[in-house]
Amino acid sequence: MKAIFKKCLLGLLAFTAVAQMHAQDEDPVKKCGFVRFVHAVAPGTGPLFCEVDGSNIRPDGYEFGDVTGGVAYKPGAHEVKIRREGVKEGTTRINVALNETTILIPFAERVPATDEEPAHWEIRILRLKQLEPLSERGATFVSVSQQPEIKVEMRDMKGKWDAAYVKRLSIAQLPIAFPRGYVPLRIGEQPLESIPISDNGNYVVLLYDDPEGKTKALNFRDYKYLSAD
Repeated sequence: MKAIFKKCLLGLLAFTAVAQMHAQDEDPVKKCGFVRFVHAVAPGTGPLFCEVDGSNIRPDGYEFGDVTGGVAYKPGAHEVKIRREGVKEGTTRINVALNETTILIPFAERVPATDEEPAHWEIRILRLKQLEPLSERGATFVSVSQQPEIKVEMRDMKGKWDAAYVKRLSIAQLPIAFPRGYVPLRIGEQPLESIPISDNGNYVVLLYDDPEGKTKALNFRDYKYLSAD
């Protein structure tokens, strides 16, 4: 009887040890924050490469307009480098917070010529923080355009155009009344890419300049609204 009890006890201890090992394995996954990247570097050629702490996230790089999912990292400071051929490299440091997501938007800025170097494009990186949503369904406009402020309009179901005034490297928001489908956008008489609406959430519209200086837009969905950091 004692032998049977001893075997059961040893089995229980072994099971507990294995369970603890699994729990320890799972802890690093639970104790992390997330980073998303939005490729908005219009000038240059070839793919965009994103490095965090010297490690390339995707060896093949990203195509213009790509939006990543949340890439998990340990909480704390991390160094980010963004590269694209024909554009000067951009770097920044981010502080990843536990269970929070930071969105990084690399974009290109034209740097005037100096005595040291000619005019060139250089990568800048805008950080966005997620906050609790203001409404069940809305649009957040983010501008990395060279224009100090952009008036962008969004049409509602009745054909009325509502305006948002988006300052450079900042955000503006509008509620979305469309239940689903494509929400038209425009800047003056210039139409922009429509927002595809499905379920509730925050629909982000990123305004940027192409190499010819024309303002364009790309969009993606996020579940929380954003603030520029």
